[in-house]
Amino acid sequence: MPADYNGTWEMESNGDFEDYLKALNIDFATRKIAVHLSPTKVIIQNQDVFEIKTLSTFRNYEVKFTVGKEFEEHTKGLDNRVIKTLVTWEGDKLVCTQKGEKANRGWKHWIEGDKLHLELTCEDKVCHQIYRKKK
Repeated sequence: MPADYNGTWEMESNGDFEDYLKALNIDFATRKIAVHLSPTKVIIQNQDVFEIKTLSTFRNYEVKFTVGKEFEEHTKGLDNRVIKTLVTWEGDKLVCTQKGEKANRGWKHWIEGDKLHLELTCEDKVCHQIYRKKK
């Protein structure tokens, strides 16, 4: 059985997020707001079926997927693109590849203790976020 990602996770750190947003061509004003947010992630996992909600005072984003099944993702509220997304397991890590107009786009999630790590990539930019599980 893979790792259990269920829970509510609160952001602790958000390294190099603005550079990642620039790589996605996010406008200046939105970037300035986004880097100051401390979103909460709510993850509902039923084996390989996931619902991930990213909640903030500025915008919310929700994605639902089944590990191993490619789907069309509409990144409305983020960079407003339509991409082909595939999430797979690499051990206990969730690894996502996203195909579209941006190269080397995707993310990785993994858990260490009570911390959820999220590594976001786009082109040559990498953002590392850390969330702590809410008690």
